[in-house]
Amino acid sequence: MLNNTNNRIIIVFAALVIFDALLWVRIFNGTSGNLQEFFLNVGQGDSHLINLPSGVQVLIDGGPDGRVLGELSKVLASTDRYIDLVMLTHADLDHIGGLPDVLKRYRVGAFIFNGRSGENSTWQELVRVLEDRNIPIVVVQEGDKIINGNDELKILSPGKDIMWSAAPNDACIVSELVSKNSKTLFACDIAFTTENYILEKYDLNADILKVAHHGSKFATSKEFLAEVTPNISVIQVGKNRYGHPTANVLDNLKLAGGSFYRNDLDGTVTLEIDGQNIKVIPLK
Repeated sequence: MLNNTNNRIIIVFAALVIFDALLWVRIFNGTSGNLQEFFLNVGQGDSHLINLPSGVQVLIDGGPDGRVLGELSKVLASTDRYIDLVMLTHADLDHIGGLPDVLKRYRVGAFIFNGRSGENSTWQELVRVLEDRNIPIVVVQEGDKIINGNDELKILSPGKDIMWSAAPNDACIVSELVSKNSKTLFACDIAFTTENYILEKYDLNADILKVAHHGSKFATSKEFLAEVTPNISVIQVGKNRYGHPTANVLDNLKLAGGSFYRNDLDGTVTLEIDGQNIKVIPLK
């Protein structure tokens, strides 16, 4: 369990839930302000910044390269050089590429990942920076929670059954943010296997969906969307040779209703949630 009292964050591991996670929630102050979510325009890759109502900031993934720094500079104050938590969903280059630069530029409270090491040079560089900066490393898996006041980021996957799948995408961190009477499902790069796994185990109904794997044909089925029923979906995608997002995924999103946005057409997508409404804020 990591307890950061300065920012009122607590990470509750599944094995420790018996100690009453709700008691921990009551210890910390309530939240104020609005929830903000920034789906950063980093090209063909994932990076999203969560600004919780209390001001705690969580960065999930860093995109393919240093472009993430420019995008962060647009949404963070020039004097803000602290990010409470940085989470890596998995070590593919389009998610990890910009993180070494982020850790060099910003002070970071803790680094979170699924415990599965990468197999590229960027992973090795990331490990060196984590050691040089003495940044705490926390491994999370299914059942763990990150709690800040009344807000929870729940880890839905990977579980032990798929943690060491031959396909690293199967084991990426799927998380669900519950905050301000809203739910956001971050589907990282899962394919149908993990999609079906979490469908069978959880109520996935959510207001906001980060569409899996840049709109790949191997995820975001009609059945999945019928359970999630998102009001707003965001596809993190840039110029690519894979045909992302595929016509099938776009058709499924249209059939599911709601609005969807994509970084290659809309740039950084900024959402502000006040507990009753979700506003899409144009980037200045």
